[in-house]
Amino acid sequence: MMEDKKYCMDSYLTVRYVYDENKCFKEGIIPKKHPDVPLDKKVPCKTAEDIDRGIRNQLEKVDLSRAGVLLSGGMDSAILASYMPKGTKCYTARCIGENAVDETEQARKYCDIYGLEHVIVDVTWDDYVNEMDELMLHDGSPIIPNEPQAYKAALRAKNDGCILIVYGDCADTEFGGMDRLLSRDWKYDEWINRFTFLDASKVIKDGSIAMDTYEKYRKPNGDIDFIGYIQGPYAVSAAGALTNAFDCAGLNFIDPFEHLKMAEPLDLERVRNGESKYLIRQLFKMRYPMLEIPEKKPMSRPAEAWMKNWGGPKRKEFKDNCINELTGEQRLLLYSLERFLDLIDA
Repeated sequence: MMEDKKYCMDSYLTVRYVYDENKCFKEGIIPKKHPDVPLDKKVPCKTAEDIDRGIRNQLEKVDLSRAGVLLSGGMDSAILASYMPKGTKCYTARCIGENAVDETEQARKYCDIYGLEHVIVDVTWDDYVNEMDELMLHDGSPIIPNEPQAYKAALRAKNDGCILIVYGDCADTEFGGMDRLLSRDWKYDEWINRFTFLDASKVIKDGSIAMDTYEKYRKPNGDIDFIGYIQGPYAVSAAGALTNAFDCAGLNFIDPFEHLKMAEPLDLERVRNGESKYLIRQLFKMRYPMLEIPEKKPMSRPAEAWMKNWGGPKRKEFKDNCINELTGEQRLLLYSLERFLDLIDA
């Protein structure tokens, strides 16, 4: 493995992980990559009933007697919770901070319907500070912003006696849930500008966007295979954040959606007309006929409030006064990167 700090910094800010598996930030610090399921091993699903059978089959392969569920207020984890034995503990992270999203009330509805035990795990900025280093050293790279909250929920589950966590992250990428990213057909350059989490050239003195993360998905006509990209680099980074948190806590984990796929091409017209994840919507209504389909809320944290007083990076690799135009989420990425570099230097 080749030490290439510049590439790793660029790649992390572009896609939130080290894309080239042959490169690392520092010799002996090996970045982990989420072990994605090969496409030919995934079960094709044409209907909501197919997804229902696929989830049941995946959950039959594991012992659910000591399992917990990472439960948000959304459809995906709610669906998975509905298959769990009565009394199963379901963990909802609640970030504490100005304008933080609170999904606990919605999540509790799912637990009440299926006789599950709802456990609320409060997460503060102090938790991020206290847990970040351990997560980064375990992963061999800076964190993705939702890792500490998943980690704290995982630690609570382990303390409660769980040895397995069930979570639903891949339904978005496999079944058409990224409605904003799917809202149009993208040109190659447009996609790069839309998707790149933080352009490294804006914050690192010799930084640049890691273009190799996009090249595989470029089409000859100047477009990009944006669905392939969502199911590739985006899915790897999103899933890797959660699985690193679970693994670091010493828990086994399973996402049944990760083992499934669409049997037919995604109907983009339905997604663009407001029916994202249309098969998942149908399954949700099968499992919760008494409830309205909940509004989509990705796992979030009050990054704007947490990072508003951060003065920016001080290391020599970074540009001076480079955070003024950054969002809270981008500042959190940059904060994580600088903290990780300090950590491995030490």
